Amino acid sequence: MPSEDLSAFGYRQELRRTLGGFSAFAAGFSFVSILTTVFQLFAFGYSFGDTLFFWTWPLVIAGQLLVALNFAELAARFPLAGSVYQWAKHLSPGFAGWLAGWMMLVGCVVALAGAAIALQVVLPSVWSGFQLVGGDPAITSPTGASNAVLLGTLLIVLTTAINAGGVRLMARINDVGVAAELVGVLVLIAGLALFAVRGPQVVLQPAGESPGAGGVLASALMAAYVLYGFDTAASVAEETKDARRIAPRAVLRALLISGVGGLAVVVTALMAAPSLTDGQLAGKGLPYVITAVFGDTLGRVFLADVAIAVVVCTLTIQTGTVRLIYSMARDGALPGARRLSAVNARTGTPIAPAVLSGVLAMGLLLLNLGNPTIFSTITGTSVVVVYLAYLLVTGPLLIRRRQGRFTAEPGHFSLGRWAIPVNIAAVGYGAMMIVNIAWPRAEIYDLAGTGSVWVLLFPIEFVGAALLTGYLCWRRRSALTTVPVPAT
Repeated sequence: MPSEDLSAFGYRQELRRTLGGFSAFAAGFSFVSILTTVFQLFAFGYSFGDTLFFWTWPLVIAGQLLVALNFAELAARFPLAGSVYQWAKHLSPGFAGWLAGWMMLVGCVVALAGAAIALQVVLPSVWSGFQLVGGDPAITSPTGASNAVLLGTLLIVLTTAINAGGVRLMARINDVGVAAELVGVLVLIAGLALFAVRGPQVVLQPAGESPGAGGVLASALMAAYVLYGFDTAASVAEETKDARRIAPRAVLRALLISGVGGLAVVVTALMAAPSLTDGQLAGKGLPYVITAVFGDTLGRVFLADVAIAVVVCTLTIQTGTVRLIYSMARDGALPGARRLSAVNARTGTPIAPAVLSGVLAMGLLLLNLGNPTIFSTITGTSVVVVYLAYLLVTGPLLIRRRQGRFTAEPGHFSLGRWAIPVNIAAVGYGAMMIVNIAWPRAEIYDLAGTGSVWVLLFPIEFVGAALLTGYLCWRRRSALTTVPVPAT
């Protein structure tokens, strides 16, 4: 998108437009990062749904594809930094549009913290010396959770420095990391399939006791957590060449490649696991399968590749968060807007949002120091918040479509006559998944068995606090009401 096109939205080109199609795709793909997130939650998914948790993957892929198709259309229409915020702002000016950006910002900070602690899942398995705190490295133990906070904090310091260094540095690291992850995924799938001890029919019935519908629904947290963030491919639109054409494709490719790749990893891991009933899959997850199948040495090498994916995933989540903060701040929609919207002349990137996002994520980790439920609590909460932000885009978009106020633009990506049915299905899917993940399950939100209602309702409480804080912030600033919004 040329600078004069950007000026039609009331902005001037400040970020450096240097990214190509692969880099835009890489931004969305590495936010999803199937090696990071599948390794994070494989044990969780299996512990709830047994082998049947596989079937939550096709469901979530289909549901998120509905969302992504709507996002692709918006990415072509509004190729602006901050994607979700900008789309919502143009669809529903005022508090509702601002709220989508606010909830996405909160969700990204939570996701940043959640991705960073994934190092605990792999690094102690590579070398015991990474268990700096000592004791049990399992993330559900107090010592494992404390070590996860320590490793995650160090990682966020690193990614903050890289993001402050400029988009070229970030893109180079991200491109190399994504290439390594894509190769790693292919090698993993091929290797697991080669050493499979059972066929793909393993997913047709549970290996142990039936998990029931409740268990399978709970296990959907894995796929739901993995398959979001693909919109980051559009969040870097102001730094992407020919963004109106590239951004929609990058969004869809990021989701589809991640979804299919993750599904293949899940089924081949179930086929290759030495045992489905000895408790190792539910306890140690994919690291157990990798070590058992590839041996100790090769297994550690592959886990090191997963650690690289975790670093790149954390880096890209923060990149998307930085663009979102910058996009909202230049509209005067956040406290300290002038400082947060300033672009460093040397690096061509907003430094203050990088520092702010890093500090907030580290603060969230430190608040949960030693908490054995940190993993499931943070992942579940991030899904609820981000899905709510998505719903604040697809919902107003549906209203506009039905009113005839959002029609296809010639030459740009369009759903055509399928627009309304796809949009309705996307809204329905998003609402149902929010209810499913926020459901107060003790196995997710109260592993310590406190029996506290406040602990069980943490995602709902967190969303409520975020909404209240956002409303108070909006009332105080109310800056978006003075920002001209082009007619759509």
